[in-house]
Amino acid sequence: MRLRLKFFCLIAYSFVAIISAFLPLQAQESWPHFRGPLGNGHAPQAKIPVTWSESENVTWKVPVLGEGHSSPVIHGNQLWLTTAVVEKLSEEEQEARLEKIEFSTNGLQISGALTLKALAFDVHTGKQLFEVELFHYDEASPKHITNSYASPTPVIEKGRVYCHFGEYGICCVETTTGKVLWKNQELKIDHQNGPGASPVMWDDLIIVHYDGIDHQFIAAFSKADGKIAWKTTRTGKTKDLPPYKKAYCTPVITQVNGKPLLISPAADWVYGYDPETGKELWKAGYGKLGFSTVCKPVVGNGMVYICTGFIKSRLVALKYDGAGDVSEKNMVWHSDRQIPQKPSLLLLGKEIYFVNDKGIGICLDAMTGEQIWQERFEGKYSASPIYASGHIYFFNEEGKTTVIKPGKELNVVAENYLDAGLKASPAILKDTLFLRTTTHLYRIEK
Repeated sequence: MRLRLKFFCLIAYSFVAIISAFLPLQAQESWPHFRGPLGNGHAPQAKIPVTWSESENVTWKVPVLGEGHSSPVIHGNQLWLTTAVVEKLSEEEQEARLEKIEFSTNGLQISGALTLKALAFDVHTGKQLFEVELFHYDEASPKHITNSYASPTPVIEKGRVYCHFGEYGICCVETTTGKVLWKNQELKIDHQNGPGASPVMWDDLIIVHYDGIDHQFIAAFSKADGKIAWKTTRTGKTKDLPPYKKAYCTPVITQVNGKPLLISPAADWVYGYDPETGKELWKAGYGKLGFSTVCKPVVGNGMVYICTGFIKSRLVALKYDGAGDVSEKNMVWHSDRQIPQKPSLLLLGKEIYFVNDKGIGICLDAMTGEQIWQERFEGKYSASPIYASGHIYFFNEEGKTTVIKPGKELNVVAENYLDAGLKASPAILKDTLFLRTTTHLYRIEK
């Protein structure tokens, strides 16, 4: 049965790749996981607005309980997201617990009791359909003040949504009833700064990164019952100091020679795995310190483009075939100039567009890494950009969206403002844009 599923999955995956390469996509019928159907932020046929405000092109706006940076996922008439309800501690209580932490960092935040939930909304009306309690802890592990306990984006398919919270667990919820079908809390790591890696779905598996300061591995869970299907330890040598071993990245699945390949960035290394078995096929070093890796990689032009993370991010362009250590053989180019640490890249043909955390917007030649243009945008950035309606949308943490026309010269089309900022990346359904700010969920359309 598993072999048959793999066979049909390969055919389906090949078909999707061919369609996306040669035919125009229809307006998206679902937004199943982080960065959309193809995992790259593209919804090219969607006709979403280029202008909006609190009073323009907003169909509905509803408050969202708790706090979280997970993006909305959509299937049918339902939109799901995750959130955390956190007990705040006094400064004295926080300081007392911080003193007990071996590897403390600036900006580390201590909380009390933690409840992790999934929320479902009707996409047409904004009415909340379900509020499902998934996990509860009397005492939460520390997190960074810029992170949330509900940062990983869920994965949704017909009838089921899969919610992941790193060390706190992964679970499956039935979307028609809100019933929790299974939970798994077997895998534990020390994130140091809280959870961040979002899951991806392949065949009958949910695949997730676990890169902590203590343990580093990648694992797959059965969609049917949540049991661990495989678990693979990272093999690349990293720096000795534990905080330099952590990462928060989301993998991408592509194909090489007709076979599926899972591309998985971690600290100091990116790995290629067989998604069915977790077997390591190759690995490549970044050529410099790369940890707290966040940005999801993008694939195109026979290369994968990866932002390495903190302290200073590097953008590497790698070929993704071969076996063993392909660090030197597969490196095509790299850039160390104003590379993002949190917002992911947007690849359009032979050009890469991005904005870094401090608001520096850049366009590079995707084949050579040569800079085409650079400009400063207002504010700080965490959310990943999208491409729709022939435009690129950049969302900042203060509530401003800058809309540009792609090209070899910067062409700003619009600047839009909402009352609260965005750390969650957006979602699109057909010709509708859904934005999760730090306080509310918006449906935006013409």
